[in-house]
Amino acid sequence: MLGALVLMLALFVINQMMYSTFSKKHKFFSKKLMNTLFLYHLFFFIVYYTYALFNNSDSRLYYSRPQYGAWGEYFGTSTTFIDFMSWPFINVLGFNYEMMMVLYAWFGYIGFLYAYLFFRENIPIKLKVFKLDFLILVLFLPNMHFWTASLGKGAPIFMGLMMFAYAIKEPKSRWFTLILASVLIYYIRPHVFLFVAAGTVLGYMTGKEKIAFWKKMLIYIGMIGSLIMVQDTILGMAGLDESENLVQGFEDFSEDRGGELAKSGSGVDMVDYPLPVKLFTFWFRPLFFDAPGMLGLIVSVENLIYLLLFIRILKKDFLKFLKKSPVTVKMSLTVFFLASLAMSFVMSNLGIIMRQKSMVMYFLFFVIYYYLAQKKYDRIVMLKKRKNKILKSRELGVS
Repeated sequence: MLGALVLMLALFVINQMMYSTFSKKHKFFSKKLMNTLFLYHLFFFIVYYTYALFNNSDSRLYYSRPQYGAWGEYFGTSTTFIDFMSWPFINVLGFNYEMMMVLYAWFGYIGFLYAYLFFRENIPIKLKVFKLDFLILVLFLPNMHFWTASLGKGAPIFMGLMMFAYAIKEPKSRWFTLILASVLIYYIRPHVFLFVAAGTVLGYMTGKEKIAFWKKMLIYIGMIGSLIMVQDTILGMAGLDESENLVQGFEDFSEDRGGELAKSGSGVDMVDYPLPVKLFTFWFRPLFFDAPGMLGLIVSVENLIYLLLFIRILKKDFLKFLKKSPVTVKMSLTVFFLASLAMSFVMSNLGIIMRQKSMVMYFLFFVIYYYLAQKKYDRIVMLKKRKNKILKSRELGVS
């Protein structure tokens, strides 16, 4: 455990250097908040590590597998790529299990760091919900930290998604972050890269901003070209690479996958659910009535928060807002909805649902936050106009 403590201190120092860089780029950046968030995330590393000591955890397999082959043998997509990432740390630097857990927990924290940058850079207006600062609330949601604080896919895929969301705003100056994020997303979860690419293209096609033609072309060529290059891998993940009917093939895959996952103790038979119920299940369950164990009860509280936040966009003016919304909002909503749609067809296990949705919920939070902030901004502008009108009428009356 001594090695893990030393690594924590080393990563804390690295964090301070990153904070200094971001503080120069963004005036809003708060080192105090990010240090607090880092300590909070480390607490969930301890919680998950304790949980793994007494329960079956995939993190043990992720640590043992890279020790039995050469580095090049592990290069590939999905689980294999996590082994590829871990190999030099385990076999060259000599990281033990605890140190690898700390390293991947730090990857998860970097995801929260970029989520903070993504939200604050695009939404400068502060907003309160449930008498709490909106951004603080979503940054400190426990379930998000629990599933991104261990050795496995959860931490690096979340890091990749949030890095991508931050970098896509300025692809020219943030090209390295954008490419690194794209590589991580594709090699860890190829199908999620499909959703991200589709969301990005749609966002740039329909966003309200006047974007330079070269920038649009760069995004279109980059995203569409990437999809063409990796289409076989993406289809192969679902066994559709040789299918003559992709729709029927996906339906068969969904039924088979859903049936397998439903066999576990926390399974729910979602195969015959209508689409709205499938989406509701993926987004907001477990709730208190179907929570699997103590962890499920804790997650139910968080799911209730998700539901209450989601209700806030079920307004008549939301579609009008969406039509005029910027690239980041349309991209976020597309990624969230496409990922939810695909995963709701294949996920039939509440435990896996709790883990998987942590990848994409921040895209929903961003849309909700932007919508509520826009409404607040519109109210402020309207009140200022009324105030100026009253002042002008008074001035005319005096004169």
